[in-house]
Amino acid sequence: MSKRGFGKKDFVNALVVGFALFATFFGAGNLIFPPVLGLNAGKSWLASFFPYLISDAGIAIVGVLAVVKIGGSMEDQLSQLGKWPSRILCVILMMLIGPLVTIPRTGATTYEMSAQPLFPGLSSWVFSAFFFAVVALLTIKPAAVVDIIGKYLTPVLLLALAVLCVKGIVAPLGTPVESRIPGEEVRNGLIYGYQTLDALVAVPLAMIIIKSVKDKGYREKREIAGMVSVSSAVAFVGLLAVYAGLSYLGATVSGEALTELSGTELVVEITGRLLQRAGIVILGVIVLMACLTTAIGTTSAVTEYLCTLMKNKLSYGKMVVAMCVLSYLLCNLGTSQIIALAEPMLTLIYPVFLTQIFLVFFSKRIKTPWVFRCSAIGAALFMAADLLYSKFGILDLPFLKAVPLESLGLGWVLPAVVGGIIGAFIRPKAEPAEKTDAAA
Repeated sequence: MSKRGFGKKDFVNALVVGFALFATFFGAGNLIFPPVLGLNAGKSWLASFFPYLISDAGIAIVGVLAVVKIGGSMEDQLSQLGKWPSRILCVILMMLIGPLVTIPRTGATTYEMSAQPLFPGLSSWVFSAFFFAVVALLTIKPAAVVDIIGKYLTPVLLLALAVLCVKGIVAPLGTPVESRIPGEEVRNGLIYGYQTLDALVAVPLAMIIIKSVKDKGYREKREIAGMVSVSSAVAFVGLLAVYAGLSYLGATVSGEALTELSGTELVVEITGRLLQRAGIVILGVIVLMACLTTAIGTTSAVTEYLCTLMKNKLSYGKMVVAMCVLSYLLCNLGTSQIIALAEPMLTLIYPVFLTQIFLVFFSKRIKTPWVFRCSAIGAALFMAADLLYSKFGILDLPFLKAVPLESLGLGWVLPAVVGGIIGAFIRPKAEPAEKTDAAA
C-alpha cells in the first residue's frame, strides 16, 4: 500500500492472501455442516445460516484481527495468563490443531469422501501416504505456503464449489418446506459454527499471513494492518457466499426423508443427484482441495510455532516431515475415532481461548491481568464440570443445564464474565523491577 492508496498490486496481493485464508478455514467440516443446517431448517435456512456464519467465520476473522492489533507470537496473545500457563496452553492447542487432530483428520476425511468413492479398493494407508507426502512437499518452503494456497489451490476449490452451488440454484432438487426444528434454527446455526473450531486455527495462521504480507514488501504496521484487514474481508465474503450456497442446497431437499443420513452422506447424495457421475468426481476435487489447503496452512502454522519454541534445534523442514509422519499414523484411525478422542480436550480449551481473543480488544482499558486469568478460570471450571456431568457421568450436576446460554453451547460465558469481574478487583503484585526502582 502506497501513500496514494490501495493500488492494483495491493488488490492482487490482498486477493491471494484472502484466498489462502478462505481455503485454510474451509475444511471438510465447513463443507458438511451448512447442508445439514439447510436440510433441518427448510424455508428458515437463513435463520440458521447467519448464526453459523457469525460463530464460524466471524469468530475466526476476529481472531486474525486480534493478532494484527496486538502483534507478536502466539504466546503473546495469551501472555496475560502468565508465562507458563500461556505456554502450556499454546503447546496443547498447537498439538490439537496440528498432528493430533486437525491435520490427521484432513487425511482421513479426504480418503473417506474423495478417494474411497472413486477407488473402493484403495487402502487408506496407501492413500494417506500419498496425501501427506504432498502436504510435506507443498509446506516445506514456508515463504511459499500462502502463495501456493492462494494462487493455485484455492481457485480450483472455488471453481468446483461454484459448479456445485450454481447447479443447485439454477436447477434446485426441490422446494424448501417448513422447518423440522421450529424455534431452534438460530441455536443450531450457532452450535454448528462453534463446533468447526476455526478460531483455534486463526491465531497461529494469522502469524503466517502477517509474515507473508511482510515478504510482499509491506513493513509498516499501518500497511500490514490494512492488507490483513482487506484479505480478511475477502476470506469472509468467500465463506459467506459458499456457506449460503451449501445451506440452500440442503434446504432444497428438506422435503425428503434424508434426516437419517450423516452429514457426509447428505453431501454425497446432493452432489450425486445434481451432477450424476461427474458429481462424484467434482465432490472428490472439492474435498481434496479443502482438506489439502487446510492441512498445508495448519502444518505450516504449527511448525513455525514449534520451531520457535525449540529455538530451531530442529529445522523447519525436518519438523514438517515429523508432523506429517505423525499425522499419517493417526489419520488411519478414521475421522470418527479422531474426533471422539479429541472432543473432551477441545471442549475444555476452546472457551478459554475465546475469552482471551475477546478481551484482547479491550486490553488498553483492562488494568489488571487477573481479568484475563479469572475469566479463563471461570470458563475452564464450567466446561470441566460440564464434561464430568454430561460426557462422563461422573458428577451429578443437573443445574448446569439451567445456566444462561447453555442451550446454545455457551454456558461458559456467564462463569467467564463473573470470573472477569472478580479478577478486576484483584490488584497485581508489583514487578521486581518496580520494587528496585522504588528502593532506589
